[in-house]
This record gives sequence, structure tokens and C-alpha cells, in this order.
Amino acid sequence: MNFSLTPQLEHFVRECATTGGYNNPSEVVREALRLFKRTEEERLLKLKNLQNMINEGDQAISQGEFSTLTSDKALDSFFEKL
Repeated sequence: MNFSLTPQLEHFVRECATTGGYNNPSEVVREALRLFKRTEEERLLKLKNLQNMINEGDQAISQGEFSTLTSDKALDSFFEKL
């Protein structure tokens, strides 16, 4: 697999390889990809949780399980209880 880096990123990778405890630039890139993968997995999990919460909310609304807040004070009180 081949890929291109900007000169700035290439410099950063080489610098990390020499001063950051990595044996070579490939190790730096592999570590970066592991971190990116973890970040993406966390993002997807958060999105899935949000979608589940929206579905639960929609279901509750369709079953009449909701509160109507008619003032800023009521809204503030609602959020204080969360």
C-alpha cells in the first residue's frame, strides 16, 4: 500500500520516529491509524446510542409519555432535574 503525505506531515512522522520512541516511520503511521480507528469506533458507538435514544423518545411520544413545558422557568427546572 502506498500513500502520500504533505511535506509537513512527512516531517512530523520522521520527527516522531526519531524522537518519540518509535523504531521507524511505519510504526508512527500504524499508531496514528490505531488511534484514528479507535476514534471512529467511539464516534459510531455514540451515533448508534443517539439513534437509539431518538427512537425511544419517538416511541414514548407516540404512547403519550411526554411533558409540555410552557415557560423558561419550567424548562430550567426540567434540566436541573437531569
